[in-house]
Amino acid sequence: MFEFLAHIVVTAFLLFVVGKIVSGIEVRDAGAALWGALVLGIANGVVRPILVFLTLPLTIITLGLFLLVVNAVMLMIAASFVSGFKVRGFGSALAGSILLSLLNLAVTAVF
Repeated sequence: MFEFLAHIVVTAFLLFVVGKIVSGIEVRDAGAALWGALVLGIANGVVRPILVFLTLPLTIITLGLFLLVVNAVMLMIAASFVSGFKVRGFGSALAGSILLSLLNLAVTAVF
């Protein structure tokens, strides 16, 4: 349970950082970041596996690059459910999801 909460807090912080770096992504405050991280985690746990399965042929053809599109869609889904967390356009979602993935990878490597 502690690991889950720690992951949500770290993801919320990273969402806040991504909101400051990527134009087109806005995270109003810490509450919006926490809710955004929670909804993103739920979307990644429930919706993402379905999308990955349905888009498997495209993912294979693109050698896995289509998963970047799936990640961007997950970010857009999370933003649509949380007030104070906005993603304006697919390009912003794609850039934000790539940056969020890289930051998550860096945090995971350190800890």
